[in-house]
Amino acid sequence: MKNNANEIQLRPTVVADLDVLFEFQLDPEARHLAAFTSKDSTDKKAYLAKYTKLLADPTINNQTIIADNEIAGSIAKFIMEGDAEITYWIDKSFWGKGVATTALKDFLTLETTRPIFGRVAFDNLGSQKVLENCGFVKTGTDKGFANERQTEIEEFIYRLDR
Repeated sequence: MKNNANEIQLRPTVVADLDVLFEFQLDPEARHLAAFTSKDSTDKKAYLAKYTKLLADPTINNQTIIADNEIAGSIAKFIMEGDAEITYWIDKSFWGKGVATTALKDFLTLETTRPIFGRVAFDNLGSQKVLENCGFVKTGTDKGFANERQTEIEEFIYRLDR
């Protein structure tokens, strides 16, 4: 699908994508907004081992986001405590261009599991807007330890039923 600035495509994530995706999540502002990162998100060996294993899990739908023939991020559905959840990470150079919204809308046509949930840090306004633009409804809040911030923070829970 094309948004107002970029031609957006999704394709299954492959191991060769992981080096690029790892670099995206090194950005301090992006990690702060994501909040709920791994204990050491700068450990490339641990990242590659974890995500290589996740790519082989048939319950996870991992897609790489391509914008104008360039890797722009990733999006995935995974199961946590019996619920389908969505996660995505967009390279900072693509923020504010509609890439996340377009990619999520496209992903939701590929991934039809419903309900599907999204969780977002209370102060990640951009991600909240993406979920809302894609039809997710805020249904509650939770608190959890955010590794990136080294404290417990509130997160908003969003749900999509259609």
